[in-house]
Amino acid sequence: MKVYNKRELNEFHQSLTYDDISLIPTEVSQIKSRTEASTETQFLGIKLKLPVLSSPMDTVTGIEMAEALSRLGCLGILNRFDSSLETVLSRKNFKFIKAVSIGLNTNLDIIEKLVERKFLICIDTANANNKEVLRKCESIKKKYDTRIIIGNIAHGNTLQDLENAGADAVRVGIGSGSVCTTSIQTGIGIGQVSSILNVFFNRVDKKLKIRIIADGGIKSPGDVAKAIALGADVVMLGRMLSGTKETPGEVIKYKGQLWKKYRGSASFGVKMKNEFIEGEETMVAYKGSVENVINAISDGLRSSMSYMNCFNIDDLKKVDTFAVLSNSSYLERLPKI
Repeated sequence: MKVYNKRELNEFHQSLTYDDISLIPTEVSQIKSRTEASTETQFLGIKLKLPVLSSPMDTVTGIEMAEALSRLGCLGILNRFDSSLETVLSRKNFKFIKAVSIGLNTNLDIIEKLVERKFLICIDTANANNKEVLRKCESIKKKYDTRIIIGNIAHGNTLQDLENAGADAVRVGIGSGSVCTTSIQTGIGIGQVSSILNVFFNRVDKKLKIRIIADGGIKSPGDVAKAIALGADVVMLGRMLSGTKETPGEVIKYKGQLWKKYRGSASFGVKMKNEFIEGEETMVAYKGSVENVINAISDGLRSSMSYMNCFNIDDLKKVDTFAVLSNSSYLERLPKI
């Protein structure tokens, strides 16, 4: 079996995603317990206990979720589709909320208020490789001293343009979200492993500073570990956080089971008008407090780091030993109940 490094995975003849690869421990770990592994990191001037951001979807991140994640040492990005943004701007006691999303049509008055309140700004679009997105980013950056996330991209060829426009971080992933139908509707997108690696090496080779957010396709703590090892600075989660008590929306009881709504940002339920739809709407089982989900991610990530002899996130980013799995090899690893 060949052990691949990141460069070789980036040059692999097929597009790869998380289920196609595995981390390989190749040295004796010096970590006695996963509690010795630190998952703390810095992201755009914010100290995080865990490299996790929430997706700015209307069924994932409202005020309650953003505040809960901040208390847990993660970063919640407030969605732009409901009244959360207006509520935050009209009151002054939301000290836990650090990031909000805006659209291309968000006016400068709102942006100025966000900057005054020291919010990190996420320009929330489906395609960052667009002149209007770059113009929006550049206009904000020229006028205000603030940190900006833009997205999304699937390939790193335009990374220099994004950084030149003032982007501090970019969301990487097109069509990989569990309720996203972009790839089916448009034929656009590649596997998340290949996307992250391509962007990572464009950053390295061009000596850029822009931070990488792995956005989409993450189903488990193991995928979080893989994304960081591949070169992502943080991960963005939607489905894994959906269905928790803190997500917007009511808990629904159906056939004795509790559920909550989950939908893509380009679904009909969000747009509510007759235009091109690139997202699905579904129900997910109710999961209880988001703290339980975050604790499970933290435990899984620390366990992965202990296997890989990584005492901290910087060590995990240096991991360079991967396997490419056959379909049978992947299936063999799944629990048999």
